[in-house]
Amino acid sequence: MSVINTNIRALASTNAIASNERAMQKTMQSLSTGNSINKASDNAAGLSVRENMTAQINGLNAAVRNANDAINLLQTADGSLNEVSDMMQRMRELGTLAQNDNYSTAQKTSMDNEFQALKGEIDRIRSNTQWNKMSVLTGSGGEVGTSGYFTFQIGANANQQISVAIANQGTTSGAGYETPPQFVNLSAVTITTGTGAAAAVTALDTALSVLNANRSAIGAGVNRLEHAINNLTNVAQNATDSRSRVTDTDYSKATSDLAKQQIIAQAATAILAQANQQPQSVLSLLK
Repeated sequence: MSVINTNIRALASTNAIASNERAMQKTMQSLSTGNSINKASDNAAGLSVRENMTAQINGLNAAVRNANDAINLLQTADGSLNEVSDMMQRMRELGTLAQNDNYSTAQKTSMDNEFQALKGEIDRIRSNTQWNKMSVLTGSGGEVGTSGYFTFQIGANANQQISVAIANQGTTSGAGYETPPQFVNLSAVTITTGTGAAAAVTALDTALSVLNANRSAIGAGVNRLEHAINNLTNVAQNATDSRSRVTDTDYSKATSDLAKQQIIAQAATAILAQANQQPQSVLSLLK
């Protein structure tokens, strides 16, 4: 049918050009940003998946930071307790020396002066050892953990935590300290006499046993956190790879699509030009 008012061929070509223009605009935006999803309409389901994965990945990376900080806290505590161990070893040595009659009472008193000074230093280390302005050896624990425990968030989701016990690593109690202290059996010992020195050595053997157990718990916590970090980084890596497959631009495909769309645009424009010439044929009927 030969008509002038309605040019269906031209309309079809115009619609094809408009549709191809939208597709080409989307492809060029994808190539420009490196993201295949730049707005919700690009891939509504994919957008939801991407945002959920992003939340998970960010949480995993934050958990890795938490675990690394937790290791630093525990290593700070262990480093201080290593000094406590050295002092207890020296105190035990003094107690052993004071158990025989090679030394006078005055000399044993001098030994006891050093013994009591070392005991005081144990309590000072307990009081003054801090990490991020928080006392770590007083037994007060952390804000999240209960008394005597530090709790660390090592997962992307709520309540994915581990706790490590660090009790009051001193010889005395007091305000702000967990009761009882771990080395309370050392609080009253002296080595001014042979009998007192023997009791001191026995008390120190018990204290060293408790200290070793405390340090073992801290060391086990550090090892556990290191393995947790390895797992977290592995999970984050795989989640990042999965997110990339959902949201990142596949440049080999996108460039092929762009080349096709540019050819279609040129062809559609040429066809539109021909379609616009079609009504001219009606004039031949009027001659």
